[in-house]
Order: sequence, then C-alpha cells, then structure tokens
Amino acid sequence: MTATDASTAAPTTNGANLLVDALQNNGIETIYGLVGIPVTDFARLAQSRGMRYIGFRHEASAGNAAAIAGFLTGKPGVCLTVSAPGFLNGLVSLAAATVNCFPMIQISGSSDRHIIDLQRGDYEELDQLATAKPLVKAAYRIDRPEDVGLGVARAIRTAVSGRPGGVYLDVPADVLSAALDADQGARSIITLVDPAPAQLPAPSAVDRALEVLRSAEKPLLVIGKGAAYAQADEAITTFVESTGIPFLPMSMAKGLIPDGHPQSAAAARSLAMTNADVVVLLGARLNWLLSHGNSPKWNADATFVQVDISATEIDSNQPIAAPLVGDIASVVGLLNDRLAKEPWTVPQQWRDQLAEKTATNVAKMATRLDAPHSPMGFYGALKVLKQVFQDFPETYLVNEGANTLDMTRDIVDMHKPRHRLDTGTWGVMGVGMGYAIAAAVETGQPVIAVEGDSAFGFSGMELETICRYKLPIITIIFNNGGIYKGDYVNNASSDPGPTVLDASAHYEKLIEAFDGTGYYATTPQELDDAVRAALAAGTPAVINAVIDPTVGTESGHLTSLNPSVTIAAPPHQ
Repeated sequence: MTATDASTAAPTTNGANLLVDALQNNGIETIYGLVGIPVTDFARLAQSRGMRYIGFRHEASAGNAAAIAGFLTGKPGVCLTVSAPGFLNGLVSLAAATVNCFPMIQISGSSDRHIIDLQRGDYEELDQLATAKPLVKAAYRIDRPEDVGLGVARAIRTAVSGRPGGVYLDVPADVLSAALDADQGARSIITLVDPAPAQLPAPSAVDRALEVLRSAEKPLLVIGKGAAYAQADEAITTFVESTGIPFLPMSMAKGLIPDGHPQSAAAARSLAMTNADVVVLLGARLNWLLSHGNSPKWNADATFVQVDISATEIDSNQPIAAPLVGDIASVVGLLNDRLAKEPWTVPQQWRDQLAEKTATNVAKMATRLDAPHSPMGFYGALKVLKQVFQDFPETYLVNEGANTLDMTRDIVDMHKPRHRLDTGTWGVMGVGMGYAIAAAVETGQPVIAVEGDSAFGFSGMELETICRYKLPIITIIFNNGGIYKGDYVNNASSDPGPTVLDASAHYEKLIEAFDGTGYYATTPQELDDAVRAALAAGTPAVINAVIDPTVGTESGHLTSLNPSVTIAAPPHQ
C-alpha cells in the first residue's frame, strides 16, 4: 500500500470500541470487574472513553456489585471478568442475581473457539457459554465485531424485560481486537426502545382480584423485593393507605413504606400470617422465605392473590385464587384507579388486633434492647444502630451473616425504599462488600455494612477496593468469634471446632493497612461513638464490634434447616 492509499483508507474501529459504544449508547456508564487476559485493554479503553471502571480483588465481589447495581437502578449492572476461572468466579454472582431477579450482565473474555471446540488445550480453555446456560436467564456469544451491538442489545433487553435476571455475554479475544469499517460499526449499534415494556393484566383479572379482596375480613399485603425493584413506591403507598390494609415487608422491601408506619404488621408477623384470610403477594414469592404458604405458619384456609411479572410463578406453591400477571407499577396503578371509584377499606377490628399485638411486641423488644449485657451482646449493639439509622435515614444498610442478619433485620428500622440490601433468596454469604461498594458508587450516599465475622471473611479483601476508590463505607464486624457463635468446644482434638473463629482478631487493623480508619468497640457507647465519628468523617472505616461469644443461635433463625446428625460414637476396635 502506498502513502496515498493509506491516507485515503476508510477509518476503522474494533470490537472493543464497539462494545463501549453499545453500552454507553444504552445508558450504561459503570463496569465492575477484575481484569486480566483478554480484557485488560478493554477496561482501559472503557475508562479512557468516560466509563467508570471499578476494579475488585475477586470476581464474585465484582459480580455482587453489578447485581445490586441492577436492583438499585433498574438498569443491568455490568461485571467484567477474564476467561475460565475468572468467569466461574463471577458466575456464582450471576446465578444469584438470576435467582434474586436482579438485572445483570456478565461480560467475559474467552479463548479461541476452534481450539476450545476440539478441546486442544488452550489458555484457560472452557466452554463458557455451555457452562453458563443452565444457571442464568440467557447466555449469548458474540462471534463477529459487527454483532457486538446486537449482542449487547439482546443482553440488556433480556436482563430487564419480564422477570429480570442475569445474562452471560461471551466475547472471545479475537472479537475484541477484530477490525471493522467505522461506518459499518456505527450502523451496527442498537439503541433500545422501551427495553422493559409495561405489562398489564386483563380487566377481568383485576375484577377477580378486587372481588376476592372485598370478601376479606383479615387481609394482609406481603411486599417483596420485587415491589422494591419496581420503584412504584408512591402508588404502593397510596394502595396501602387508601385501603388501610396491614402490610408485611420482606427483608429487602423494608423502608418502601417506612417501618414505623402504623399499618406495618412486621412486629405482629406470626399473628398476621396465621390469621390472614386473604393474602396479597406483591412482588413476593411463596418460596422457603414464606414457608411456601403452608400451615401452620399460615392460615390453612387463606386465599391468595398474587401480583407477579411472571405467569410461571403463579400456583408454584399454593393455588392462587386471583393472579395478576403484569409489572407491579401497572397493576397497582389499575387497582388504585378502581379503588378510587369504588372504595374499600379493611375492617377496623383486624387493624386494631394487629396494632395491639404490635404494641406488645415492640415493648418486649424495647426491654431486650435496654437490658445491660457485658460483654456486649447483639441487642446492645443493635440498639445503637437502630438509633443511627433513625438519625441518618439516607444511609444505606448492607447486612449479612446468620444472627447478625436475622437480628439486624428485626431490630433496625428502615425509612427509605431500597436502602436495605442483604443476602436475598439464596441467603448467600459474601455479598456484603460488593453490595456496599455498588451502593456507594451508584447512589453517592454513605453505606454501613453490618457483617457477621464469618460473612465478612468471604470478601474482606475488598476493603482495599473501598479505600482505593475512597468510598464512604463503614464496615461494622460483629465479632463473636464464630459462625453462629464462638463458644463451641471440640472435645475430640486440639483443633478448633468447625464453627469457631478467632474472637481475639483485630479486624480494624485490616483497613489501616490501606489508610482507612479502624475502631475497636467493646461497649454500646464505644460503638455509638465510633459509628458517628466514621459517618462524620465520610471516609472508609472498619469498626470491630466485639460481641459476647456465648450469644447467638445455631444457623440464626434457620435452625430447623440445619439437620442434627449427632449419633453415639462407635466403640474403639
């Protein structure tokens, strides 16, 4: 080629640039990931073109961050990984996002197809597409640079439409570097129109649901995290307050309507569930978290109304008398329109019954919270945090552990929607640091991660990530020296028991290695002082909150799911 030929050659682009184009063109500006072969230069390119890249120390944490970003924003969070082992590390988070119904896309580099397909032993060889398919909502591979725009468009629409979930997008190394005419590349980029269209139930379905509701003497509304994801907060509040229906928020729906609302039945949960004659499930599934709708946890004669985006969820555990299949914002809007014309309110006797039980249980909890305990117990520590979140309601709460999660959920009230983020449907440990990082990045608000010492260990190295990006995250570690608690004694050998951790660990020293601030708290007052100082500073901090190792319950509130297999030891031969 002569110099003249070179000067007149058509400009080109490549797969990596087109991938940035496709993401940015659809409003995605943040990538959570961990780089290496073959995606290192792609991350640099994305950053140079104005995308924010948040680099993690483990792909599972990057994936957890992307998953919760999807929940918070309604747009798919994006996780970037290397091939094979890195892909597999991220896949756990992508599968959990799918189970939780969070929109997420995992983009992973991969090896050459012609080597993988003949199993010739390429660098990090793995058929990643086939591996991902059974665990996610959908999996796609982009084989040509001209298909990058199409692949991203399909991934985004699949992740957010219908029931949200995780999508895997396989991008082989040669596609990232492959050249393409710039004009052809520009034409290949797709801007999605209405990626998650409204879905409305038939008018007859609305009629049926209202007929069932009007027949109720003791109705109950169960608000799930699907309702929180829908961001239909005002419409849901209108439905609750116009009807007077008592509501029971699931864990990640706490705060959609403030926990202190007089119609909240959270403190009278057992009474509400065992007596409700009509139960409206709003973005909540009758899975293990709700005992599958079974007696004795529920009234055996209860009638169920279910609002869900997915028709296949209906009747999955109990017969649903009135299914309302559609997106929550549309369904609740239709109900409100009808109720404005034909009002209905809950019988006052039922509301009074629940209010009386709520008052009794709140008083009992206050007694527990006020009781002195030395060493510091969960109740003393959580009384402090309950007041902190009352005083700083914009602060996000990330929560994981066994007793740490269960007791924090029950004690610490939430005042804003989507401000409590926890282990979700699978109850996965290790989500905490990734969730906290994404919450800080996506919202710009302070985050307090309340972690059991065991749960923290899954992703504790992300403290370096928090400090590197100078995020306003306070990590509080409830250190009782064990999984569940720390007083188990192994009488068979000198090894620690399976549930025992190091109660003398100074976790606060970890963040000091990265120029964060560490605090050590052994009393509620010390904890209160530390939290408020850390919030005032607005910089990364760890608080090692030392908890009595003798307090806690095996498996938290899930003791019945952890079978006892203890038998008499056989005689020595």
